[in-house]
Amino acid sequence: MGKPFSFNHQFPLNHLLLLFALLLFPVLINSTTPATQDEQSEIISRFQEYLRINTAQPSPDYEKSTQFLLTQAESLSLESQVIEFVKGKPLVILKWPGSDPSLPSILLNSHTDVVPSEYSKWVHPPLGANIDEQGNIFARGSQDMKCVGMQYLEAIRMLKSSGFQPKRSLYLSFVPDEEIGGHDGVEKFAHSDVFKSMNVDIVLDEGLASPNENYRLFYAERTPWWLVIKSTGAPGHGAKLYDNSAMENLFKSIEIIRRFRASQFDLIKAGLKGEGDVISVNMASLKAGTPSPTGFVMNLQPSEAEAGFDIRVPPTANVESLEKRLAEEWAPASRNMSFEFKQKGTTVDYLGRPLITATDSSNPWWTLLEEAIKKANGKVGEPEIFPASTDARYFRQVGLPAIGFSPMANTPVLLHDHNEFLNQAEYLKGIDVYVSIIKAYTTYIPPGRDSISRDEL
Repeated sequence: MGKPFSFNHQFPLNHLLLLFALLLFPVLINSTTPATQDEQSEIISRFQEYLRINTAQPSPDYEKSTQFLLTQAESLSLESQVIEFVKGKPLVILKWPGSDPSLPSILLNSHTDVVPSEYSKWVHPPLGANIDEQGNIFARGSQDMKCVGMQYLEAIRMLKSSGFQPKRSLYLSFVPDEEIGGHDGVEKFAHSDVFKSMNVDIVLDEGLASPNENYRLFYAERTPWWLVIKSTGAPGHGAKLYDNSAMENLFKSIEIIRRFRASQFDLIKAGLKGEGDVISVNMASLKAGTPSPTGFVMNLQPSEAEAGFDIRVPPTANVESLEKRLAEEWAPASRNMSFEFKQKGTTVDYLGRPLITATDSSNPWWTLLEEAIKKANGKVGEPEIFPASTDARYFRQVGLPAIGFSPMANTPVLLHDHNEFLNQAEYLKGIDVYVSIIKAYTTYIPPGRDSISRDEL
């Protein structure tokens, strides 16, 4: 440890000036000039431009969204590169270099694709980005999650204009195909040499809107198990009663699963658990019957039947118990049942640990995030498990902390819904929140390490 210093006549003047600058620097970087009315209009216009690019699955216009993002990067003097792990599915990486390259970096992730829309069910065109009299911006992606990607960029624009310089390098990743599983996007990215070279310490990804004044923070998420259960039985005349027919066996399973679903849902309704804390099961498909030119043959009992289920499993669940329940109760071979997974995500990382990001003192990034939000006059709710799936799971699988967060308070949850919107005032406030977060994250120095040593002072 260096010797403590004191102010005396032998302390060099240039060192005093350096010390004064270091003390003043945090004051300077914590002041950003509020955007003028014209600047706010430009900010909203850029958001609308991004929303109007049709990146809806199954045929997203990634070429157009990539060019838009590269144009934004150029206007901000950010380094950029485009990577395609799968041809036609570009992943855009932007970088704001930090002053201390020895420090691990920060990654802000967002996906460029959106889900399709039923145009006839919308009051405004889903690609129009129309603004109503209340200031609500209607568009697919306004909540999920083009808002967050643009808020990252606008926060950087504000910080750069204020003269702020990050200590840690800040990366922004705009990734494809999150809405269809992320297998050709972040799943490959997280295991790539490109990602390893970025030396990332913490990842921020998407969250959910909050109907109340508290922002929602997510430390984990439920993993998808997409299950198909099949049953078989003897075919026969539609008038005859058979034991263990294909349809009878399938409906026995459906009823057992329905009761399990109800037991989980009751925990939520009673306020005992949050939506992300339980195992959810929803039937997504039902297939049976013998087709005919006019529909189905009605006087023939089918020999096969199947049902598909979307199951979401939190990392806190007993997976072995669920698998046993599936094999012994939901699809027992003794009842001519079988099952297969169309997708079965993991609930643990590469070391076998639950896919959970710590929210206690062992994780300084969580505390920094809460403090930064509050500094921007935001309020924070209790930590949650995300009820669905995001690309954050792939970063957690390689052992990184990842936090889900989208700054949308006092906003109905409308992701994947008709008439998805975000109020422009809430969008602008979210930019201020990210200004505060980026400042806190990119200037964070772990205890015991200083960017300028005492000997240099």
